[in-house]
Amino acid sequence: MLRTLYARLSLSLAALLLSVGVLYTLLSLSSAQYYLQETDQKLHLDLAKNLVADRNLVESGRINEEALKATFMEYMVINPSIEIYLLDLQGNILSYSADPGKVKRRSVSLAPIQAFLRGEALPLLGDDPRSHDRQKIFSVTPVPSAENPEGYLYVVLLGERYDNAEQLIKESIIWKQTGWALTGSLLVGLIAGLWLFRRLTQRLNRLSMDMDQFRQSDFSHLNAITMPRKNRDEIDRLGRTFQQMAQRIVTQLDELKQQDSLRRELVANVSHDLRTPVAILHGYLETLELKGDQLDKQERDHYLKQALQSSDRLNQLIAELFELARLETQESLPEREPFNLAELAHDAVQKFQLPAKEKAIDLRLEVTSEKLFAYADIGLIARVFENLLGNALKFTPAGGRVTVTLSDIDNSCVVRIQDSGPGISAAELTKIFDRLYQGKDNGNRIKSGGLGLAIAKRIIDLHGGNIKAESETGRGTRFVFSLPQEGL
Repeated sequence: MLRTLYARLSLSLAALLLSVGVLYTLLSLSSAQYYLQETDQKLHLDLAKNLVADRNLVESGRINEEALKATFMEYMVINPSIEIYLLDLQGNILSYSADPGKVKRRSVSLAPIQAFLRGEALPLLGDDPRSHDRQKIFSVTPVPSAENPEGYLYVVLLGERYDNAEQLIKESIIWKQTGWALTGSLLVGLIAGLWLFRRLTQRLNRLSMDMDQFRQSDFSHLNAITMPRKNRDEIDRLGRTFQQMAQRIVTQLDELKQQDSLRRELVANVSHDLRTPVAILHGYLETLELKGDQLDKQERDHYLKQALQSSDRLNQLIAELFELARLETQESLPEREPFNLAELAHDAVQKFQLPAKEKAIDLRLEVTSEKLFAYADIGLIARVFENLLGNALKFTPAGGRVTVTLSDIDNSCVVRIQDSGPGISAAELTKIFDRLYQGKDNGNRIKSGGLGLAIAKRIIDLHGGNIKAESETGRGTRFVFSLPQEGL
């Protein structure tokens, strides 16, 4: 029953309202009683003095005992709410108008009486002769006179009969009215509070449901959450934070799924690509072992050459796999520094001049500025040049041309590597940067897959640059990549 925040808030509100209502009632009754005592004492401030003057209680400087007894009798009938006591100077009770046997005190304290006579602030409470611990408001005057006091006329204003009447009124009217007023106030406050709590917790409840649905979807699907443009309160900030967190989780899960799919694809492709050179290597070595004595020198050299080529291919593929794995796990982050890109391009072109001459390929470099500085990892960019130039020479026929062009565009160093090979179809162009992608040449011969282009793309991505391929079938292929310049 109390598992929801709304239920707990409602119970807390009910308890709070009940406590406030009871406290308010007690304070109201206490203040009302205090106000009544003060008012009644002020109204009867001179009652004792007037009794002495009006009833001729003093005669020839002495207390008239007969007149005092007559006054006791008359005021018990006329005003039963007061009780009259005659005290000596020590506060001892000499006579009284109360019912015989109900007076429990033999004396009263003189401190409140003296404070009353000094005119201190009201209400002042004096001892009630009918109780050992109760105090009442009173009126008092020295008798027979203030100049020659022999005692005090002590008048208790709210006597026993008043207490009985007050108790009946409280039980029959005041407490009932107070109870109904308290109940009504509690109900109104509770209804208003429950409505307000419902409004306040409604958004929190929706957010909780969205979180639960997100959990039930295995954190893979986030329903659209309408959030205000501004953070009005803590609930809005919580909702916005949850939305950002959930979107990040969904994005990361999608990336993980994509990476897992790529991993599976890579494993499948690697298994295929590794199997081919291993099978070739094993086949030639097995042939040499079984028929080595039957083969002449030229055949043995041919088999050994093919086995070495398969071994080289295998070593290259394994090295590229490790290199790409390091780049993708960011184990080798770029160590950026400014360097002359033109000098790096010269070195890369010179490195490939010999294999270019062997295939009668015209390999040239065109630089618009010899002082073109890039801000990157020089070793990784050299690797990009090697992969792209090696790829261009591989697919450029004999007598063809490969051109490397450097330029400065929009504060970036731009490199273009153009070959005169057979080109790539539009369908294959979007896949050439995939790992171990195997395309087809114009003769429909399957080309062996590799990781060179995938490694080049990963390096350029780590530097915040862009790389793309542009090609038309029969008109060659152009690779273009950009790097940030020094200081950017």
